[in-house]
Amino acid sequence: MPVSISKRRPRTSKKSETEKSEKTLKDSRTCCNNICSIFSRSILYRVPLTIIFLFLIYLWSTSTTAISGHVVHICISSRKLNDLYCLTAGSQPALRVPVNNFTKPFSEDVVRSKEEKNVVVLGKDGDKGFAKNETFVGERDSDKSTVGTSLNVIKNDTSTGETFRERVFVLDQDSKPIHEENLDSVLDQDSKPTNEIDRDAFVDLDPETGEERYRYFKSKDESEETALKAVDKYLQIQRSWLSMGSNRGKPGSCEGKGVYVYDLPSKFNKDLLGECSDMVPWANFCSYFKNDAFGELIENLGIGWFRTHQYALEPIFHSRVLKHPCRVHDETQAKLFYVPFYGGIDVLRWHFKNVSEDVKDILAIEVVKWLGSKKSWRKNAGKDHVFVLGKISWDFRRNDKFSWGSSLLEMQEMKNPTKLLIERNPWDVNDIAIPHPTYFHPKTDNDIAIWQNKIIGKQRRNLISFAGGARPGKSDSIRTILIDQCKSSPNQCRFLNCTDGGCDKPESVIELFRDSEFCLQPPGDSPTRKSIFDSLISGCIPVIFDPYSAYYQYTWHLPEDHRRYSVYINKEDVKTKKVNVIEKLMSKTLREREDMRSYIVHELLPGLVYGDSNAKFERFRDAFDITMDSLLRKIAKTV
Repeated sequence: MPVSISKRRPRTSKKSETEKSEKTLKDSRTCCNNICSIFSRSILYRVPLTIIFLFLIYLWSTSTTAISGHVVHICISSRKLNDLYCLTAGSQPALRVPVNNFTKPFSEDVVRSKEEKNVVVLGKDGDKGFAKNETFVGERDSDKSTVGTSLNVIKNDTSTGETFRERVFVLDQDSKPIHEENLDSVLDQDSKPTNEIDRDAFVDLDPETGEERYRYFKSKDESEETALKAVDKYLQIQRSWLSMGSNRGKPGSCEGKGVYVYDLPSKFNKDLLGECSDMVPWANFCSYFKNDAFGELIENLGIGWFRTHQYALEPIFHSRVLKHPCRVHDETQAKLFYVPFYGGIDVLRWHFKNVSEDVKDILAIEVVKWLGSKKSWRKNAGKDHVFVLGKISWDFRRNDKFSWGSSLLEMQEMKNPTKLLIERNPWDVNDIAIPHPTYFHPKTDNDIAIWQNKIIGKQRRNLISFAGGARPGKSDSIRTILIDQCKSSPNQCRFLNCTDGGCDKPESVIELFRDSEFCLQPPGDSPTRKSIFDSLISGCIPVIFDPYSAYYQYTWHLPEDHRRYSVYINKEDVKTKKVNVIEKLMSKTLREREDMRSYIVHELLPGLVYGDSNAKFERFRDAFDITMDSLLRKIAKTV
């Protein structure tokens, strides 16, 4: 059957078309709304996430962690702070992590809440540590580190160009040290790397132990070599007694560490101070014994500054021991026995008087006899006893060649006790040198921190300074040569003449040192100088010419690596004019100077000062604390 198909398209009604158009438009709007909604939600979610992400990146780039013992510490640093500050250090008052010097050094303030933060890299575990405070870190014993310098290492007479590029730091006083890899190889723009060989000091390999040791000069003969080996041996023994930390405030911290103070007749101590007006011909010493022997206040230098005499160590130490937290009043509970005999004051009162040797030795003989009557002395033959003598060891070793001083330390009974002196006999292992008293005696952590900030940011107008006088009567003195070199370079060096009274005011000396980068410290009447410590607490880098001035002395308060805090120039080279001291110091880069000053101010300074007799330190250990902690360690290991 035929079917007819129409070619005409069917018509749709206008109504249908309208509905379809409205539906399409509605779908388009819905889609647009959905897209906008999704986009809006995406933006709302992503903007906070982006902000958080960027903040995390910033936080990551401005913080680090450090592991000390079993504790993970969150650490930050500042553009102003040269060293890392750990937020979790509050539980460990001694914790402080040094930072590579990416920025100019600045001291660590007590309040850090407003500090901007920076980044640091920590390194590997390793060598032995060095006693430290909150800002006292360093190395001892076998640590050999440099601060932006090269060292020519001499081993078995074979010279190599090996450069030590690791620093050793201690995180906690009782913990193992942590190495900081010296990654900051890019120096300041005005600093240039140097390949100069340090010929003034070198590292020698001990053929017996294989350990490296600093040598400052080569022995002339076999006897001198034997003497130098003995010096080195005793230094290593003394460093093994160094206490790495304090347990102050911890329960049982004084258990087995009782300190007994003998109640000596007053003629052995207080009565000697009563002779202050007639002690030396040219001065009245009475003012020096005010304020617990700190002397009169120096108000214009700030809090804690006094006109302290260099021989005031004995009464200063006595005052602190009487308030030691581990002091006991029962001899049977004591581990350490302190003998408060002011032997240095006794020597000083006769030093410039024409009296017989018997008169000079009266009190020394009597105090030894007095001790011999005590059971506590006889029990260990005096090995657990300590004397603090505020003069150099040789003032107590009078013999047939010399007429001054007493023979106290030449007595057989005095071989076993520990003797704390401002200068030790390098060939007596029980002679231990501790810092000369300076003019600064802080009472709190904040006193120290304020002074640190003050000197680390000080603009120093003098590259070099020397406060002292010539020694025309001493043929081996290099002072005249140094004075001539200093005067010939007035733009680089400033000389303060002490022979005409220029150093009588402590303010003059401290201001000179605060204004100088390097302070020349040649030997005077003896190898050591109080001025070395005055320069260190002023942030001035000491220039040492004789290892017996510091390196062979202060094993508990200065690190073995002298390059951390000083410059060594062999005095023989100065005598023969092989070296111009001014030119040598001018060659030191800004980076080297800043590294040394940062180490001195942040890490050495607290341990070089004797705090106020009522000092309350929580973060720091001063010279007294380090000495007492190490004394107790020595007794525990040797008795």
